[in-house]
Amino acid sequence: MDRPDFQAEIRELNLAYLMLAQQMLRSDRATAMFRLGIGDELAELIAAMSAAKLVRMAGSQMLVPCFRFDDARLARLMAGEGRDAVSAGLHAAIIAAGKTAEGAA
Repeated sequence: MDRPDFQAEIRELNLAYLMLAQQMLRSDRATAMFRLGIGDELAELIAAMSAAKLVRMAGSQMLVPCFRFDDARLARLMAGEGRDAVSAGLHAAIIAAGKTAEGAA
């Protein structure tokens, strides 16, 4: 059975994610940390990385970006399911903020 090798796609996605994360952190650290679902130590590391280190990290076999939650209800809300898309999105942001606060404690 021929299984696809997604290494090139993973590397491309990782690099795009890391570059965006770094730009976000340098622009508005607090908002970026919330949106990325990361803590202070990781935020500092990503913000300070050189381009060469970002490329090296992007080349790992692991997918760097990941869901910051394991919650089907939150995923449904983020997808706009619920009474209406606006309130579903707001509800999802509130739940995600609570999860971020729990992780920081």
